[in-house]
Amino acid sequence: MQIPSLAEIKKELSYLNEKELRDYIIDLSKFSRDNKAYLFFKLYGRDQPYLYVQMVQEDLEMEFQNARGDHSYYAKKSAQKIRRKMNKLLKLSKEKTDQIEVLLFFCEKIKEYGFLKHGNQVIDNLYKTQVAKAEKIISGLHEDLQFDYEGRIEDLA
Repeated sequence: MQIPSLAEIKKELSYLNEKELRDYIIDLSKFSRDNKAYLFFKLYGRDQPYLYVQMVQEDLEMEFQNARGDHSYYAKKSAQKIRRKMNKLLKLSKEKTDQIEVLLFFCEKIKEYGFLKHGNQVIDNLYKTQVAKAEKIISGLHEDLQFDYEGRIEDLA
């Protein structure tokens, strides 16, 4: 089955009326939890700009609380699981500041919950990669915003 390009889909969508579009969006949100989450954040994020960051942080905090960090192996597996979830949630926002907040929150929690104390190379690399990812996004921001995040990055290094 050949799936049409995004341009072709946009063209076809432009021919639909408002009710048909609404029905398609509702149907699309039923297919996956990710679609529903994306739609939720787009609809409610206009009125509450920090809603996305708050909800993602709460979700990740719950994951950290449930994680096993008592042994190096379990700490590694838990950190990888939380990182996968975080990366999935990062796709829901295109705002760079939101992405930075989530990445820095993740790195701070890795340190706070003692995942780094094991000296596990995988956890150390995972941590360094996320810090580097945050630094890269920060470098593309306005100078004032870069200054705001510099202190938090220095605390993580």
